[in-house]
Amino acid sequence: MRRRVALIAIPLAAVATLGLMSVASAAPAGGSSTILTGGKEVPGPGDPNGLGRAAVRPEPLLSQLCVSIRYFGIEPPTGAHIHEAPAGVAGDIVVDFTPLIATSDPSYIEGCVPVDTVLARDIKKNPEDYYVNVHNAVYPAGAIRGQLR
Repeated sequence: MRRRVALIAIPLAAVATLGLMSVASAAPAGGSSTILTGGKEVPGPGDPNGLGRAAVRPEPLLSQLCVSIRYFGIEPPTGAHIHEAPAGVAGDIVVDFTPLIATSDPSYIEGCVPVDTVLARDIKKNPEDYYVNVHNAVYPAGAIRGQLR
């Protein structure tokens, strides 16, 4: 019986992962997206079981940035941000999504936050210069991370 459950669970996990990746490849109109993993966290380690997807949509004319972050396999988040830095480098926080945690569902962070118009334009024009990460009590330096594209 256990072998049967394992044989079913493995393909289901693969399908879920592929579904997550296909959703992340479709960035919101005028926005960017990324897959978040613990292995991308710098400096590591991030959560080896963590996986997520983030989609961001800068709205410079409204001086805001909207986000949807879905996450799996991590403890409840205590913070979520956009940092400015290239892949493989830790950077400063430039957008804080932490206030959205209290108003979101336990499995995702969603909403819009005010940002400087110049910053919103730069994130829209050069998303690869920024990354999204999610922090929690177990991984206070960052549980999962993904470079925007």
